[in-house]
Amino acid sequence: MANLKNRVTIEYHDQLALVRLNRPDKMNGLDLDMMQALVQAAGAIRRQHDIRAVILQGEGEAFCAGLDFASVLKKPASVLSGFLPWWRKGNLFQRMCLDWRDLPMPVIAVIHGYCFGGGLQLALGCDFRISEPGCQFSIMEIKWGLVPDMGATVVLRDLLPLDTAMELTMTGRKFDAAEALELNLISRIDPQPAEAALTLARELAGHSPHAIAAIKKLLKNTRHGSERGALRRERLAQLKLLLGSNQREAMRARLEKREPVFRPR
Repeated sequence: MANLKNRVTIEYHDQLALVRLNRPDKMNGLDLDMMQALVQAAGAIRRQHDIRAVILQGEGEAFCAGLDFASVLKKPASVLSGFLPWWRKGNLFQRMCLDWRDLPMPVIAVIHGYCFGGGLQLALGCDFRISEPGCQFSIMEIKWGLVPDMGATVVLRDLLPLDTAMELTMTGRKFDAAEALELNLISRIDPQPAEAALTLARELAGHSPHAIAAIKKLLKNTRHGSERGALRRERLAQLKLLLGSNQREAMRARLEKREPVFRPR
């Protein structure tokens, strides 16, 4: 098991990566070490070409209670450096959430307890979000006189109408899992979210990793583009898969009524 900065752990089992926020005494509040560890964890998993799916969850009583302001404000120079360099696609605070969205394999967030502020933005950076029924949510940066700047403007535009996004971010109000599901901020509610996530991860891991990666990339990159551009990307993705060995293995396994044996991504 990898332990990054005593904040995030990674375990690899059966082509799955199990990632845990490991600061339960602070309800997994985000300090600078945890944010850096999350970026490092995503990078480490990206390099593991045999990993088919990722499960991200929090230890203790909460998924993540948001930014630990008391800790972060003790290191103003480090906070400033977190915004640099300006020319990169994202800074530290944005990458800790969006690097999961950019992984080639699906990422499933298991949410329980509290999912506030930066914790909710981290969850929204995942492809699927499975919550326990009693979880509480909030985009609460407005309470600190701030905007949600950990990638929220990227993910919320895909999930919410403009007025709903504005209402949640301008009020910072809390809402429950039922409303989060109604708003499409979570994928489903399950009394045993960790077990549900593991079942989904295993199902996804059973398909061609190249096809799964292509679907994730295709749907993300065509969401806001033109129809012509989307169809062009679709054709290119399909052609690349047809030329690969995993597509032939999927077809043979289907015809032979056996489980496929895929090559790593």
